[in-house]
Amino acid sequence: MTVKTARKGRVVVKKELCKGCMLCVEYCKRNVLRVSESFNKMGYHPAEADESAECTACMVCALVCPEVAIEVYDDEDRSE
Repeated sequence: MTVKTARKGRVVVKKELCKGCMLCVEYCKRNVLRVSESFNKMGYHPAEADESAECTACMVCALVCPEVAIEVYDDEDRSE
């Protein structure tokens, strides 16, 4: 019997490319992304990943990012 588990993902935000539009934060259904309290070099509050949230690697955040500042990695163990 095979038990399916939720996909595990990891979000990486390139903070120096992020202009703080927060589309990724708005569209993330798992609340993996949030607004950073720090500034980047351009003076924006970039998005950042909340490591305590469970990312499913759906990639919606990367798709809606106009600056292409988000990378999503699927860390699911593929061995069976």
